[in-house]
Amino acid sequence: MDIDETTLSGYCEMRREDFHYDGKAFNAWVVSEEASVAIPGAKRLFDEARHLGVTVFFITGRDGATEPGKTVDQTAQTAHNLKLAGFDGYGGLYLRPADMLHGKTIAYKSAMREKIIAQGYRIVMSIGDQWSDLLGAPQATVSVKLPNPMYFIP
Repeated sequence: MDIDETTLSGYCEMRREDFHYDGKAFNAWVVSEEASVAIPGAKRLFDEARHLGVTVFFITGRDGATEPGKTVDQTAQTAHNLKLAGFDGYGGLYLRPADMLHGKTIAYKSAMREKIIAQGYRIVMSIGDQWSDLLGAPQATVSVKLPNPMYFIP
């Protein structure tokens, strides 16, 4: 599962910024507890998957490693916000490492899916709000593209 606009909602932040992207404001918001609003359908799907014994992984484009003077590692706060929103007991959380901060999202998310498969898992479903969450190899058996009228990430 992707996180932003798939699992957790950023609508309040987008509204506060008058639907204009402000990287500094977004990065401050994403590490605040305000960023722990679950999207109800995603929470229901997560709970049902866990109930059925399916291991759920999160792959997000958030910064997961520091690049001196440029980024802040958002891993701990993202995990905290997922827990606050009720997403607990997942199999892994992948944030974009420093060596992939400036590359294509498709390449990064594909590499993280490859890591999951290398652990012995089969990816039965991928869910995201951007095509870049789903495309590339390996792919899930089923990919679900959620609508996002707010922004597009290539």
